[in-house]
Amino acid sequence: MSLTGKVALVTGGARGIGRAICLELARRGASVAINYAGSAQAAQETLEAVEALGAQGMCIQADVKDSAACQAMVDEVIARFGHLDILVCNAGVTRDNLALRLKDEDYDAVLDTNLKGAFSCMRAAYRPMMKQKSGRIVAISSIVGLRGNAGQANYAASKAGLIGLCKSLAKELAGRNMTVNAVAPGCIATEMTAALPEKVRAEMQATIPMGRLGAGEDVARAVAFFAGEDAAYVTGQVLCVDGGMAV
Repeated sequence: MSLTGKVALVTGGARGIGRAICLELARRGASVAINYAGSAQAAQETLEAVEALGAQGMCIQADVKDSAACQAMVDEVIARFGHLDILVCNAGVTRDNLALRLKDEDYDAVLDTNLKGAFSCMRAAYRPMMKQKSGRIVAISSIVGLRGNAGQANYAASKAGLIGLCKSLAKELAGRNMTVNAVAPGCIATEMTAALPEKVRAEMQATIPMGRLGAGEDVARAVAFFAGEDAAYVTGQVLCVDGGMAV
């Protein structure tokens, strides 16, 4: 499925799942704007990988917690490429702890980045996508947003909120040929999971019916599906990429 001629903005695109998404969209022909907050070197490496696939790209620094920065970022992408067709809200953080010990600032940091940040980016893309009467918005949620997880009350709340946000905007924007969907990854192999003790990784794998951690590419292909014409009549949906964990 080709995305040739499309322009995508991926928040948190410098590494991990975000990088995999950038590369998959580039592989399918899209031009890719790679957002990062502080990982300039990682973002540059992702850009070089995008360009090596023959796609155009750019790096753009913005902290999604800042709504004005989100608007400026979308404006800059449109100024560079002329339009914005695909927005992937992937930027996210964790501040895990039992609810009893969870500090206000840690709760706020997660909600401000994962949920408010996604909202601010969607709101910034709302008007230009409406004017062109086309657009694809994809949010990276989590199965934790569907099932909850001890020690992640703030993270689970943010990811569950993303699903409600997507469903609401899907109804607002459907009449303008725009779709809004969510991908909910399970346990995905990233730098973070690679650093875990072997015993912890084994315990994680034991909860997955398919018996293995997913790859960033698994999530990226789901995003590419929602971004393309094959999903033109699919909106307000949540696609779990989790090896069966949410079954």
